[in-house]
Amino acid sequence: MAYNKGDKDGARRKPMRRRKKVCVFCADKEHEVIDYKDANKLKRYVSERGKILPRRITGNCAKHQRALTVAVKRARHVAIMPYTTD
Repeated sequence: MAYNKGDKDGARRKPMRRRKKVCVFCADKEHEVIDYKDANKLKRYVSERGKILPRRITGNCAKHQRALTVAVKRARHVAIMPYTTD
């Protein structure tokens, strides 16, 4: 365990709990459709290096994360989105 200056006699701090992220697609029924042609929506779920962001970062549920992954891969195949950035 690393030493922190603020710790007194090696006392451990209670880990901070983060709020659970809510799936945007489940919360808002209007945006539930994930379309591969909507590049602006898909760019929010891709890193600046072109990688698809994981669920723990985006907060999507498993169902919508799978659909999002398929849409991003489909958009890449049709050349709407790039595979990588230079």
